[in-house]
Amino acid sequence: MATSKKILLVDDNPLVLEMMGRALNKEGFYCMKAISADAATELLKQERPDIILSDYHMPDVDGFSFRQNLIAIPEYKDIPFMFLTSEEDNDLMLKGINLEAVDYILKDTPLPVVVSKINNFLSTVREQHERTLKELSVAAMALNLHSVPQKLPVINGFEVDFWHRSYQNYPGGDFIDFITIDERYTFIVLGDVMGKKWGAWYFSFGFLSYIRAAVRICISEGNFSTKNILQKINDVVYHDPVVNDVLSSLSLVMLDAAESVITYSGAGDLPLLYYNSVDGNLQQIGSSGMLLGMLQDGDFDEVTLKLNAGDRFFMFTDGIIDFEGTSGKKTDYNTFVEAVTPYLNRPFSEFKRSDFLQEKTTDHIDDCSLIYLQKTI
Repeated sequence: MATSKKILLVDDNPLVLEMMGRALNKEGFYCMKAISADAATELLKQERPDIILSDYHMPDVDGFSFRQNLIAIPEYKDIPFMFLTSEEDNDLMLKGINLEAVDYILKDTPLPVVVSKINNFLSTVREQHERTLKELSVAAMALNLHSVPQKLPVINGFEVDFWHRSYQNYPGGDFIDFITIDERYTFIVLGDVMGKKWGAWYFSFGFLSYIRAAVRICISEGNFSTKNILQKINDVVYHDPVVNDVLSSLSLVMLDAAESVITYSGAGDLPLLYYNSVDGNLQQIGSSGMLLGMLQDGDFDEVTLKLNAGDRFFMFTDGIIDFEGTSGKKTDYNTFVEAVTPYLNRPFSEFKRSDFLQEKTTDHIDDCSLIYLQKTI
């Protein structure tokens, strides 16, 4: 469920939990409810709220311990946290503030005041988010940094296109590149640095630099094997102390336009989707390679395919197949297959306007990237 007011309520009293949940639902909040800190932690694994409102006095794990546990987990430490308590104790409040709690709310506080406090805080966070995003976007533009191409390559006999949306409008960890060697050879690159927002975006340039350099060096040595190029990239990443603990997937395709042949190797990526226009089959083309830098030997393999006129390829990152459901995040490759099937004999521009991708534009939980390749003649 997409909402800007998603709240996690934590209280060991079922009556308080139910009553407050119903009241906040009426005020436009989507309420996740947990009867204990442990139950709340399980909910967090499925769905991320905009804010957590937790009781202080709870058995087993009290509110302070729950907050301390969250601070120790990178994925959860930045979720705004408010304490719900029946005590007005300055020492207690100071202890909570030292744990970076944004506010205390007494249980006897009138509901309109509670709603106002939460709404005001979320509005402030949203304004700060928008201001920061604007400032960082201006900086990125000034540096002329791009993790996706600004124009498409022209390849004789082929159509190449892509579709990309970043998470919450941040330049994220997905990166795309088309490396043109000459009129015959073009390398197509699709990667996904693990993580979101500016941290992943920053590291994506490091990976792109290594990939571009490895491709050029290998080609200059007469080595056109995507498997060998991928291993060379992996060697550099594995030995680089800056990026060797940052995980990234990579799909690497070499297109030989003269022979209408593609060669593909992958590192921890999703299977490519290949449409054979002769027999009408749609099949997954997978790779056994490991994520870049995970091991010194990435165990990469190589797949070579001869393309006929009308054959099509789809390369994509996991944001395309990740969905937010009522029970949390789910991954469904087949949903994408079903969405693209009606467009296999239609222009890719039509699929870019499809309901499937339009929904991804407005309601996605990760960076989304899709590369399209078609043999036209």
